[in-house]
Amino acid sequence: MTQEERVARINELAKKAKEGALTPAEMAERAKLREEYLKDFRAGLRGQLDNTYVVGPDGVKRKLERKVTKKK
Repeated sequence: MTQEERVARINELAKKAKEGALTPAEMAERAKLREEYLKDFRAGLRGQLDNTYVVGPDGVKRKLERKVTKKK
């Protein structure tokens, strides 16, 4: 399933949820699709940030460093 198809299906399920109740199978499908979407989104963003450079005032390019955070 492509990203566009996934977003369209998530939107269909969201519209259906607003109009009435979703079945347990539809709620599980919605949760799975949302998780897949977020996983792909985060991977794309991480890939973009991994290939991002910052040019300082002196003209030197340096790669962005990953910020280390503590998980609670």
